[in-house]
Amino acid sequence: MVKKILLALVVVLVVLQFFRPQRNTSPQLITDNDISQVYPVQDEVHRLLQQKCYDCHSNHTNYPWYFSVQPLAWWLAHHIEEGKRELNFSEFKTYEEKRALHKLEEIAEVTEDSSMPLQSYVVLHPHAKLTEADQRAIMTWLNNLPVQWKKSDH
Repeated sequence: MVKKILLALVVVLVVLQFFRPQRNTSPQLITDNDISQVYPVQDEVHRLLQQKCYDCHSNHTNYPWYFSVQPLAWWLAHHIEEGKRELNFSEFKTYEEKRALHKLEEIAEVTEDSSMPLQSYVVLHPHAKLTEADQRAIMTWLNNLPVQWKKSDH
């Protein structure tokens, strides 16, 4: 009985490998609607955003090897979909001004409280963790933008 259950489980896992989610890959990393087309972003900060945020918050994800394994790929695809729905750096130019300002405020909040990137992501991608220097660079960039995005300012 146990052998039949294990065999059935193996068969199901093998069959699942043929059902893969669509990849989040744009032909170019920086699009016409990228945040850098809306606000000035220093090269250092843009590299930080690309290295530590864009996998889940843009139209271009650099996939790890385990994206080829189901059901992990579905789980990752769901996280990427949620991340893009919450904030998509590749589509930032399409946001209405009020939403864009709110997103800048949220970027500051999650940077300051270290809630992004998600701990579950950092466990498998330690390079994505924001260092204190990274946080300072992002906050300096935000605070020097030519718009008022802070709650107290609007």
